[in-house]
Amino acid sequence: MHLEHVLSQANCTYPFAHLGAHFEQSSSQFNVTAWIPGADKVEVLDLASGKTLGELENISSSFLFGAELSVAKAPDVYAFKVTNSSGQYQIIDPYQFQDQAYHAVHYVDNQPENIYQQLGAQLISLDVGLKEPIQATRFAVFAPNASAVSLIGDFNYWNGSCLPMQKTDMGYWVLVVPGIEAGAKYKYQVKDSAGHGLPHKADPVGFSAEQYPSHSSVVYDHNEYQWNDKAWLKKAKQDKYSKPMSVYELHLGSWKKPGGDSGNTFLTYHELVDELIPYIKDMAYTHIELMPVSEFPFDGSWGYQPVGLFAPTSRFGTPDDFKYFVDQCHQNGIGVIMDWVPAHFPEDGHGLARFDGTHVYEYEDPRRGWHPDWNSCIYDFGKDTVRQFLVGNALYWLDKFHIDGLRVDAVASMLYLDYSRDEGEWIPNVDGGNENYEAISFLQWMNKEVYGKYPHAMTIAEESTSFPKVSRPVDEGGLGFGFKWNMGWMNDSLHYIAKDPSYRRYHHNEITFSLVYSFDESFVLPISHDEVVHGKGSLLRKMPGDEWQQAANLRAYAGFMYGHPGKKLNFMGNEIGQAQEWNHDSSIDWHLLDYEKHQGIQDLYRDLNKLYLKYPALYELDHSHKGFEWIDHGNAEQSILSMLRKSEKQNIYIVTNFTPVPYEDYRLGVNDSGKYKVILNTDDKKYWGSDFDIAKGMNSEAVEWDGRQQSIQFNLPPLASVFIIYKG
Repeated sequence: MHLEHVLSQANCTYPFAHLGAHFEQSSSQFNVTAWIPGADKVEVLDLASGKTLGELENISSSFLFGAELSVAKAPDVYAFKVTNSSGQYQIIDPYQFQDQAYHAVHYVDNQPENIYQQLGAQLISLDVGLKEPIQATRFAVFAPNASAVSLIGDFNYWNGSCLPMQKTDMGYWVLVVPGIEAGAKYKYQVKDSAGHGLPHKADPVGFSAEQYPSHSSVVYDHNEYQWNDKAWLKKAKQDKYSKPMSVYELHLGSWKKPGGDSGNTFLTYHELVDELIPYIKDMAYTHIELMPVSEFPFDGSWGYQPVGLFAPTSRFGTPDDFKYFVDQCHQNGIGVIMDWVPAHFPEDGHGLARFDGTHVYEYEDPRRGWHPDWNSCIYDFGKDTVRQFLVGNALYWLDKFHIDGLRVDAVASMLYLDYSRDEGEWIPNVDGGNENYEAISFLQWMNKEVYGKYPHAMTIAEESTSFPKVSRPVDEGGLGFGFKWNMGWMNDSLHYIAKDPSYRRYHHNEITFSLVYSFDESFVLPISHDEVVHGKGSLLRKMPGDEWQQAANLRAYAGFMYGHPGKKLNFMGNEIGQAQEWNHDSSIDWHLLDYEKHQGIQDLYRDLNKLYLKYPALYELDHSHKGFEWIDHGNAEQSILSMLRKSEKQNIYIVTNFTPVPYEDYRLGVNDSGKYKVILNTDDKKYWGSDFDIAKGMNSEAVEWDGRQQSIQFNLPPLASVFIIYKG
């Protein structure tokens, strides 16, 4: 097949073999071949001297040009002066930079960071002997089974025949193109092994992306933004298990709408700095957790069907804008956790699915490679290239965006080959079991890399099964996560609190069972977005009773949550008693704060956070038996729980009455004789409580109670949690 036909049809696999220049020193012949669609005339310029070396001849009446030019010495770098029907322009021939192009793939397999340091669109400087280096962009993409890949973009009018890329032995396609700068939009035109065209592909390692309809990747300069969070990163290296962590989970697109508008508009990253950060500080949360911000095509997926894993979504601004958002959070003492989705990805044509016509990223067999619940592809965790791609992505967010934690989504679906599958719909592992050894190995590697290289960061598993040692170190046989969501506590406690108080006595074990296993893992207690959507109702609407009792149940439950061992996580809207379940197209109902009930609920969450931060007994030994004692967990008849939270120098008692019946002169066994003080009562008038008369302070008495020699007596309010500190 003639070369010009191969080039015009964008079917060229090895353009460096045909294009560019070669100097024959013995004959002083400088052989140049160029493919420039649309050109009428092409001259060769020596960029160092500015001299014209000669004109290329048109070959076969096509856009293929070539000539043997007589020169004394080959130029260090040359350019083409091109004449066409629109005029003249000058380009530096990208096919003279073969060594620089291949540099992208020399080190890719060494470390996972090389995925984002070498692949994608990398802005580079070419030092070729001129006064100033030539600024260029090096492109590299993995498509091992493609027959041809071309770079397309604004710079060549999306013409796939202009810039064929070179295939390397490792399956990467590479090209260095001078003159392409940050902000340029691009994609890859990929042809499968039979030469059939595929949908234009966004860069799997693209650092920025456009929204619908183009979904184009955008060249981006990571070195432009200057960080100012060194003090935070140093502080964040402290032990996280003995520190308070109260997380505010939010969906950036619906936390608040501009001007209260519920339409398809969003606050920008900069606007979120101005509005969200003051709110988080006022409410005394320690961290925010962002539902996925890596680029995704469909708003209704909430980000859990990502396509651009290396690009923060451009819905709210540029990557630099997102860096500014994180930076400002850090400078204001707020940690930033982001949801990370390595379990699956959607089939969108511009994405990873069948990237080169084959299953490059996903398992080939649908019994492993297709997720029936989410209609999405599952990553092939057994391929080294996929594992490195995902681990590199995890490190990327910690490195380039200073993210403090990755909450890993859908871990259970990764661990089990039969997850949400019936008999015959899954393939056992080599031992005949249902564990996905490849996914387990991948998660262990990811966690080792994160904790080994970014001591300020943490990983959190959303894992809903009894899989052992999820949050234990890899060298102890664990998966290596820092924390695990306590889905058992969430399910049991929400099931319990939804019962009418008169029936709670029959379900008492549901509210106490979590303490049987609370210290088996390092748990986070989550009331997340999943619990207030898809017909489940808001947290407030889960509560039984009339309007007052619903609010009182919520307040008592919040107090119980903050007294229970484990870090805390609440989804946006919980803290104001959101009435409607979450809708990603609408803002939180902030107008509810005009009413005393909702203002009272918000005041309670604020005070619970402040209480939690102030008293080490509530967090310091969150993950140790030494930090907890039951005082009375067996009072099912009255549906009352009493517990003790401890630190080295502090004891705090929490009593929760899960019925609307108040108890006068309620007696509580205590460990020490002396003075006691109520430090928070969720039934307080300021929280829209009944303000039932309760002593603010009390002295212990030598009355044996709850198996203890000392006890105190006070009035226990209805549907309330009371926090009492030992003063000595």
